[in-house]
Amino acid sequence: MKRSITRIIFASVLFLGCVGCDQLTKGVVRSHMMLGEGQSFLSDTVRLTYVENSGAFLSFGEALPDHVKTTIFIVGVGLISLGALLAALFVRRLGHWQVVALSLIASGGIGNWIDRLTNDGRVTDFLNVGVGSLRTGIFNVADMVLMAGVALYVVGSGRRAARTI
Repeated sequence: MKRSITRIIFASVLFLGCVGCDQLTKGVVRSHMMLGEGQSFLSDTVRLTYVENSGAFLSFGEALPDHVKTTIFIVGVGLISLGALLAALFVRRLGHWQVVALSLIASGGIGNWIDRLTNDGRVTDFLNVGVGSLRTGIFNVADMVLMAGVALYVVGSGRRAARTI
């Protein structure tokens, strides 16, 4: 019993902290930058460029009809994120790393989901990193958290599978 309470508290704090950090950074960008404005830092290694994205990662799906985007990005992402959070909180056979990974996946999904619900289906993106012409797309904290969770889950699952062979 004590272990499950600790897990619920840990997963909840991780989830709320990541969603809070995502929403805070997006709020700062929206209040201090103009749409399309860019700033460069650390010898142009980090760029802040305020954009609104109605698609998914790297604007994938931006050209889809509105009803399809609503179904995928609001209903689908909401259900998947909620499922990941519930699994992190309550599925007993998960290891520590899986709980962390699922909490990160849920928080990344919910961070962008909140944007879509409050910003006419668009997500605030602002981070771009790279060297010279080798650069990432423009992303946000929720995207980083989500990708870290997916990577952690895949690596953790691979390690688990390797042990069972």
